[in-house]
Amino acid sequence: MKFVLLSILCATAPTVLSAQILEKLPSCQMVQAPWADGDSFSIKTLRGEQHTIRLYGVDCIEMHVNDDTDARRLRAQRRYFGISEVGGSPQASITLAKENGTMAAVETARALAQPFTVYTSFADARGDAKFKRFYAFVRTANGDDLGERLVRLGLARAFGVYRETPDGKHSDVYREKLRDLELLASKMENGIWSKTDWSKLPAERAMQREEDAELGLATGSKKTGPTTLVDINTASRDQLLTIPGVGEATVNRIIQGRPYSTVDDLRNVEGLGPKILDTLRKYVQVKSR
Repeated sequence: MKFVLLSILCATAPTVLSAQILEKLPSCQMVQAPWADGDSFSIKTLRGEQHTIRLYGVDCIEMHVNDDTDARRLRAQRRYFGISEVGGSPQASITLAKENGTMAAVETARALAQPFTVYTSFADARGDAKFKRFYAFVRTANGDDLGERLVRLGLARAFGVYRETPDGKHSDVYREKLRDLELLASKMENGIWSKTDWSKLPAERAMQREEDAELGLATGSKKTGPTTLVDINTASRDQLLTIPGVGEATVNRIIQGRPYSTVDDLRNVEGLGPKILDTLRKYVQVKSR
């Protein structure tokens, strides 16, 4: 009887819920690539499949700056760590930041030299039509969470998209743990934190907030929304944040729930009520594959 009931429940459950379940990919290997960095790289599974993954919850400093978007991100990262004026010039600060990005990439390659385990629901993290990548957790051969390791060593900040962990911890718990590790890393002056100018860090972060606000004013005091419909399965975090009435927590949950078959599947996203869904319908779509 229990088996029959379970079968019925599985058959009638919304597909978006099953899509949120993390799939365990054991004995993965890292695929070396010149573009790879500390938080984004390619893997090969035990079955020979190749994927590009992006770590949940952490952000390593950019080491490849190819356009204005990358340059703005690097500037925001430098301000976050309080190193914008280290070395006496912007170029010196940029060089230092990129060196830290390279150190993060080297540490990731070192940590993944032995077969490791990936946990992913294949939530799209691409944000770029040129290639696909998926959000994932990575456990090293000795059981370390790679994201936690990078933050602990001062090679990444606690920043990005979060979700429930492979061992069942709520996304908020994982986020706070990473923030605590970041605080400890800064206290111990690990990694990039050893170069932080603490007397100037508050002003640098304030400058970044003011600049973000100024950019908002340039496009209007309120969100006007994307000019074209965005695909909820492939839209970047920043694209989704342009939708009026949608905040960071909602965007993170939308990304966690990928992929979706229809816009109506958003009803299964935790905390997303009818009012927000009505707003989303004006700006999003699900493109056929």
